[in-house]
Amino acid sequence: MMHADRLAAFVALGQRLTALLSPAQADELADLCARARNNNPWFDAPNVRAAIEGIAQMLQQEPLRLWAGRYRPEPDPTPRLVGVVMAGNIPLVGFHDALCVLLSGHQLLAKLSSDDTVLMRWILNELTTLEPRFAEAVQLVERLNAADAFIATGSDNTARYFEYYFSKKPHIIRRNRTSLAVLTGRETPHELGLLGEDIFRYYGLGCRNVSKVYAPVGYDFPLLLDALQPWQHVLQHNRYQNNYDYNKSILLVNAAPHLDSGFLLLTESARLVSPISVLHFGTYATEVDLVDQLTDVAAQTQCIVSGGGQYAGSFAFGQAQHPGLADYADGIDTMAFLADLG
Repeated sequence: MMHADRLAAFVALGQRLTALLSPAQADELADLCARARNNNPWFDAPNVRAAIEGIAQMLQQEPLRLWAGRYRPEPDPTPRLVGVVMAGNIPLVGFHDALCVLLSGHQLLAKLSSDDTVLMRWILNELTTLEPRFAEAVQLVERLNAADAFIATGSDNTARYFEYYFSKKPHIIRRNRTSLAVLTGRETPHELGLLGEDIFRYYGLGCRNVSKVYAPVGYDFPLLLDALQPWQHVLQHNRYQNNYDYNKSILLVNAAPHLDSGFLLLTESARLVSPISVLHFGTYATEVDLVDQLTDVAAQTQCIVSGGGQYAGSFAFGQAQHPGLADYADGIDTMAFLADLG
């Protein structure tokens, strides 16, 4: 199968996902969402739909063609078996790796996360239905011994395990990362409201979820909490509410200063990663101070958001969970890695 055929198959998959989101296929989508939530209670219908919408957008023909055109169209000299250890923290988070492996002409050995088996099996089956020749290039496996190269996503602890076992072959090992927001005090209530998408989408479980905000000294944080009120529905999820209740009790027992919106706890912390239902904040005195602080944590940062994307290298508020094809996890160019396998 040539590069043009593979590209056409993924474009067709994007069209299939777009159709699935239409009212005409509401029953099929509802069934898929129900099965996904049965497998993982965090994967409720709005978040499954958001993940599918993101992939459908990603697979539009022209952006896909331009992105893929930056890389070698065929493996040199032959296709390799690429083992991918997929994460399952948010719906379909492993899809981008599958896209990269297959579009680059290699064969995929996928070890699915137990937290995201329903959706990943479904989307790979849809792909092979649209292009049956992909069936020979996709294997769902429990062990990756046969792989010629590896891509693995996990925690800092599992990354050390991966480094040891995959050290003798080409590999990409991803670690814990999180995302940050920069506030200036000049944001409108509407802009601050958009930040809710970055904080609460997928209940804060993704590496692109904002877990900490940086604000100028003296910032009026109640303005932010007021703007986030439309997201109070997250408390309807029993697991989120359990986290909220637990973390609130910890802050109260420790007499830790915090603000409580009724569904989000805001507290100052030097740590980047916050528990579910908690948002950390830090302050900066000058722009130079802000740059220094962000530079110090760059290795642990997946992305940064700011009002209108005004901060250099940042996404606009509300866009953290809408990465482009070239917004690679951990900043490692997966397609370049695959193009160099030989």
